[in-house]
Amino acid sequence: MICKEMEIKARAYVEGLLGRGRHTFTRAEARASLKSSPVAVYHSLRRLRKNGWLAMPRSGFYLIVDPEHRKMGVLPPTSWIDDLMRFHGVEYYVGLLSAAAIHGAAHQSPQEFQVVAGAVLRSLTVGRARIRFFFRRRMELAVTEPVKTASGHMPVSTPEMTAYDLVRYRKGAGSLDHVAAVLAELAERLDSGRLIAVAKRGEEWPVVQRLGYLLDRIGHPGLSGGLARLVRARKPGAVRLDPRGSGAALTHNAKWNVRVNTAIEVEP
Repeated sequence: MICKEMEIKARAYVEGLLGRGRHTFTRAEARASLKSSPVAVYHSLRRLRKNGWLAMPRSGFYLIVDPEHRKMGVLPPTSWIDDLMRFHGVEYYVGLLSAAAIHGAAHQSPQEFQVVAGAVLRSLTVGRARIRFFFRRRMELAVTEPVKTASGHMPVSTPEMTAYDLVRYRKGAGSLDHVAAVLAELAERLDSGRLIAVAKRGEEWPVVQRLGYLLDRIGHPGLSGGLARLVRARKPGAVRLDPRGSGAALTHNAKWNVRVNTAIEVEP
């Protein structure tokens, strides 16, 4: 009887949050509101999870799954990523392919929600949603803009920051060919002055060199001109286009001092 009453109270608590437009809560918040033992609260929430009312991406952090999303098993990550990262206490922004899609460059719909974070976090899968985290040591160098979501706002890398990140975390895009294809779609949103500004904030020179080469390769030398002037002035060392590829270069691009050790084919 006590367990049943506790489950009813827990369900009423969850419905109350949903009625106020909230889709997340922590176990600590639930304990404080339900005024019951940690064990009783844990088991009542566990039963709601089994019934499809809740999902738990991280221990102690719950998502309320409203009826329209129960088939998917979770709300879209845009609805709760900000709450999750505040729960972790970690700086973050939505980046790479997910940011490119938000900016209109959805060459292919991302199969995962990609987030750049100031701490090493393991990827997570909830229902049909997968979130993949990429670690960035110096988050203060990132350039982001707020994007409105169903539950508030989330920071998203600007088009220029997204371009650099696609090159930096190229494995997140799958291949350099795919990076080039996404850059081709993103190009109309890029600004040459802002690309220079990001580079001057402390961008790694190998990333600048590779991005400049790829912008030329996809037919946008107007976007790369300012970066080329920076490279000429700085005279950075030679880098491989694919840092994990063969050290033997197919050709050497003198403009960017890039050893082209892989052929780039822009996907249609």
